[in-house]
Amino acid sequence: MENLNLNSLRVFAVSARHGSFQRAADALHISHGAVSQRIKQLETELGIILFDRKPRGVELTPKGQTYYLAVEEALRILATATFELEKSSSQIRLHIGASTASKWLMPRMDSFGVQCPKIALETEIHQSVLQRNLGRNELALWPGRSPARRTAHHVKALCELRIVAVCSPNLLRPDWPMDTDTLLSLPLLQDANRRWESLIDLTKHKGPHSILNFGQSALALGAAMHGHGVALAPTFLIEEDLKSRRLVEIWRHPDASGEFLFLSWAKRHSHESSIKQTASWILGEFGQTLDPSSNQ
Repeated sequence: MENLNLNSLRVFAVSARHGSFQRAADALHISHGAVSQRIKQLETELGIILFDRKPRGVELTPKGQTYYLAVEEALRILATATFELEKSSSQIRLHIGASTASKWLMPRMDSFGVQCPKIALETEIHQSVLQRNLGRNELALWPGRSPARRTAHHVKALCELRIVAVCSPNLLRPDWPMDTDTLLSLPLLQDANRRWESLIDLTKHKGPHSILNFGQSALALGAAMHGHGVALAPTFLIEEDLKSRRLVEIWRHPDASGEFLFLSWAKRHSHESSIKQTASWILGEFGQTLDPSSNQ
């Protein structure tokens, strides 16, 4: 299609990435109406429905999902070409979840600046694992049960996600250690991973249960800091909060989660200094060193 608007494709990709026109509007610094209009215009031009509109956001239709993967790949190619033209080897884009960015990355930005002073780090927030191959000057940090290997990527498991229950030091509660029955009787703060519901199902705890739901781990943890209840989170997200006593650990899941935090980057660009420095810094934060030939 000769007159396809590139900006409309970008709006479509961001909307699909966030699963919400409002969150896409916030990310693009435009109005919700402008996003909705761009998507509607694109659907009209293509002659297909890209999104199912739902009360709490939007969801890609099957054709929309296929188109999204193609658009993301096309945008990646354009981004890579732009990087090559600008010779911007000191710019790194890190694909990362919102809570990992706010709870793990942000407290470490001073350390990154000291160790990688010539690298400009740009984050791109995702609600789910990036589906396309990474391009030049891109890395991805994401949780999962398996590395979802791509032959084009180096993949490193940074840590296993150890799940603990945390709350404000001021929350009225029985002393540590706490059994599961007592824990589940407290006010529970749940994020999109719905780990409290899984634990209740696993233990067959009868309740009653008081569960307050949040869309992100960072929001549930913020509510815990303010004394509203108990949140479940992987330990890597809350290291700084535990050190500062904004949160205290009151229970640790007895079973391994089977989930890991992974770092990935493109093999074809692994020789570039900015990629090596950034990957080395992230690995170092988890007590590991860079081995470019490894795909574990």
